Amino acid sequence: MLYYGANELARSFRTVRSNTLIVATDIPEEKYAFRPTPESRSVAEILAHVAVVTRSSYQSYAVRKIATFVGIDFGAVMRERQAMEQQLVTKAQILDALRSGGEAWGGYLDGVTEGDLAHEFMFPEPLEPRSKSRFELILSVKEHEMHHRAQLMVIERLIGIVPHLTRERQERAAQAAAKAAGA
Repeated sequence: MLYYGANELARSFRTVRSNTLIVATDIPEEKYAFRPTPESRSVAEILAHVAVVTRSSYQSYAVRKIATFVGIDFGAVMRERQAMEQQLVTKAQILDALRSGGEAWGGYLDGVTEGDLAHEFMFPEPLEPRSKSRFELILSVKEHEMHHRAQLMVIERLIGIVPHLTRERQERAAQAAAKAAGA
C-alpha cells in the first residue's frame, strides 16, 4: 500500500523550499526589481508572496489551529498578507523570511497526525468544493510555491541565469559523456 503522510509532506516541502532558496540566492539583488511585464510581480514581490503565504498557513494551522474557513473574512486576510509582503523589501529580509518560514512550516508538518490530515475544512458558500481535507490544503502550499518558482526560473532565463536544476542536469550529462568517452 502506498502511503503519503506527514514525513513525506515535510520532506517534499523542504526539498521545494531548498530549491526556492537556491533560486532566490542565485538572482542578484539588483535584479529583484525585474518584472517580465509591467503587470507582473517583480522577483522580490514573488518571493515575498511565497514567504508570506507559507507564514500565513503556519499561523492558521499550527498557531491559531483553525478548523474551518466558514466565518473567515478573506478580504481582511488578503489585506494582511499584502501588508506583510510589502514589509519584505531587501534580498536579506526575503531570504530570512523564506528560511524561517520554511523551517516553521516544515516543523509543523513533522508533527501532523493522520487524523489531522483527514480533517475536513468547510468553505463558505458559494465556494466549491464545499470542503477539502487538511492534506489537500497542505499540499496546496507546496503546489503554490512550485508554481511561483517556475515563474522565477523563467525570469532567471530572461535575466541571463541558467537555473540551478538545469545546471545540475547539464553537469550530470557532461559527467556521463566523459565517463562514456573514457570507457
